Amino acid sequence: MFITELSVNGFKNLKDIDIKPHDKINIFCGRNAQGKTNLIEAVWLCSGARSFRSTKDKRMIGDDEQVMDIDINFKNSFREQDIRYAMAKPNIKEKSVSLNGVKLKAPSKLFGSLNCVIFTPEDLELSKGSPENRRQFLDLSVSQIKNSYNAVISKYETLIDQRNMLLKNINYGRSKREELEAWDIQLAQMGAYISLLRFSYTRKLGIFADKLYNEISGGSEKLDLSYYSTVYDSSMLGAASVYTGELTEHYLNVLHDNIEDDLRAGFTQKGVHRDDMVCRINGMLVREDASQGQHRSVALVLKLAQAYILHEEIDDYPVILLDDVLSELDPSRQKFVISKIHDMQVFITCCDMNIPFDENSHGKIFNIEKGRISKQDPTEKGKTK
Repeated sequence: MFITELSVNGFKNLKDIDIKPHDKINIFCGRNAQGKTNLIEAVWLCSGARSFRSTKDKRMIGDDEQVMDIDINFKNSFREQDIRYAMAKPNIKEKSVSLNGVKLKAPSKLFGSLNCVIFTPEDLELSKGSPENRRQFLDLSVSQIKNSYNAVISKYETLIDQRNMLLKNINYGRSKREELEAWDIQLAQMGAYISLLRFSYTRKLGIFADKLYNEISGGSEKLDLSYYSTVYDSSMLGAASVYTGELTEHYLNVLHDNIEDDLRAGFTQKGVHRDDMVCRINGMLVREDASQGQHRSVALVLKLAQAYILHEEIDDYPVILLDDVLSELDPSRQKFVISKIHDMQVFITCCDMNIPFDENSHGKIFNIEKGRISKQDPTEKGKTK
């Protein structure tokens, strides 16, 4: 899969961007605050995901603009396609998103069309950050493979907020305990579904990540991934093939058994919103005991494994977006990442050209200044300038 044409205008500071990216390496170079990351963000939005910078809708349109428009033509193994993502003031909530000319109800409906994997400096903290970050990583990864999954996650988040509010109202005497049952039945069904898909994905992720980590560590360390559930033990999830029946019933029983604790706490203490993906190196818990270098290596192989799983599932490579991440890595890890994505289209942002490509590298260099492409050059064989 690769992007054949990219047009952006009015998204933050970007103006009149209209380029034909190379099907391999594309380097966007420029000083800070010129629009490099904005361009990566525009591409990422067209994958169906939320902004990786948590940009609010009102900040997506440039201060001196009334409209923002992103148009991407891309090609996969089967056909050429087009995505258009547009917004206009003052009705910024009314996004206009279309795929091949067909208007979609929401940007999330783009999942599974333009598949991207993004690396940012923040992702290097994936293995030692909060469990929420790892849950979001798993949910995004699963959504890219199973389009309907994202809607279930959104519904679950709404339900858990409503149940927590109900718990508080029961404590205040404004609601009755019997009202919990309707919410718990829905939460059990969705929680069982989410648990099984996350568990299955983590197991597959672990296979790819272990092989990659073995390579990056020179065979001296072994990486193990496991899904930690607050509701199930791993044997129960490992033996299940469907979320209905036993899994849903067990989830519901756990909610019932913990009602007293939940009422005292004022929130739901067990469920997929409290789960985690656990990483271990040679049996050592990465989140607590790993070195900075080990954390970075784990994060890199998790992201690379995500890309490889996408390739296996959709029989096509995703587009790789590297937002100023190579500058955060030492030369050996830079070379490792580059060696693993040479078959994919890559968008790289950087402030300088010190990127260790091999002699077979081909691509284009785009200089960005004040939100515009100021210069385009082909890369010479084996060079980046």
